[in-house]
Amino acid sequence: MIQFFFLSLLGIHGAVGVTHSLKYFYTASSGIPDFPAYVSVGLVDDLQISHCDSITNKNVPKQEWMERITAEDPQYWEKQTQICAGHQLNFKNNIQVAKERFNQTGGTHVVQYMYGCEWDDQNDEVGGYRQHGYDGADFLVWDTKTNTWVAAKQQGFMTSARWNNDKAQLAFYKNYLTQECPEWLKKYVSYGRTFLMKTVLPSVSLLQKTLSSPITCHATGFYPNRAEMIWRKNGVELHEGVGKGEILTNNDGTFQMSVDLDIRSVPAEDWGMYDCVFQLSGVNEDVVTKLDKAVVKTNEGPSAFPIPAVVGGVFGGLVGIMVILGLAAVVYKKCLKKGNNGFKPANNSDTSSSSSDGSDTKKVPAEEQKMISSTA
Repeated sequence: MIQFFFLSLLGIHGAVGVTHSLKYFYTASSGIPDFPAYVSVGLVDDLQISHCDSITNKNVPKQEWMERITAEDPQYWEKQTQICAGHQLNFKNNIQVAKERFNQTGGTHVVQYMYGCEWDDQNDEVGGYRQHGYDGADFLVWDTKTNTWVAAKQQGFMTSARWNNDKAQLAFYKNYLTQECPEWLKKYVSYGRTFLMKTVLPSVSLLQKTLSSPITCHATGFYPNRAEMIWRKNGVELHEGVGKGEILTNNDGTFQMSVDLDIRSVPAEDWGMYDCVFQLSGVNEDVVTKLDKAVVKTNEGPSAFPIPAVVGGVFGGLVGIMVILGLAAVVYKKCLKKGNNGFKPANNSDTSSSSSDGSDTKKVPAEEQKMISSTA
């Protein structure tokens, strides 16, 4: 299981190590209008570093510091574009075979593969994960402890049995995820250290759709994503009547999050007892916002404000990686939840060395090239 880095409210300001991550997402779809049939993205610390799709047919860097790799390999991005082209053919075949496995014909279908690794820069511990998904559900999951594939669906039993009999392939995957992938991750972190290790505090707003709706404390523009946000009453953290949202990525690489407070049972004269507290790892100062009607932006009353436009504008700005992962969120909701494992890509050769982008798209047996289709 992935050991995600979570912060406790009491220890968030401490001198702690940072868990870095390298993730790759591959998504192929059919029957979805105005969306690429194939998309692949790479992320370092949840920041998009690469992108390729079937419309542009080109793998490109998404961070300036990722262009530094061309100093070592001038043909780097050209090679990645060629790999991307090969993946498109494999994934197109995967969808067709998966449909046959599930006795399906037309309609909208999605094949996904996610994999990656993590590295704790304090104790140097590493971990890896990989997983295949189909139409919003787990299909095949790699068990990190036993180094075996586990079929989450009956239609995947033949595939897991075949892959588990290939000891060389299993050994390669384990070595890649625990050795090669972390080394690539360390290299990428060194490229982008100035950006990845920075800290930026957010702007915080209090929002309310209607006068009877919960008060939303919304923070945006912060970095990194190791943050905590709570509501307090008289300095004591509240749990009842509080709803926390997930940390989301903005299009500029920063993050946003929100936490709701149900105020239906809070008398107006008691509002001054409440405040919203944002804490960011590595920063000693908290961002404290008092619950004050004068600063709440709402759709009703004298302080009327177009909240849907504000929230819509924020979320509308989640382009790039969030557009890609937006589809993933719809068809494969588990892939980014706590403690979940991930997918991984098809590749082009069963004899070549590991990919220069840190992805294991080479040196993988032919079985993996066809992924689901290898057992058709």
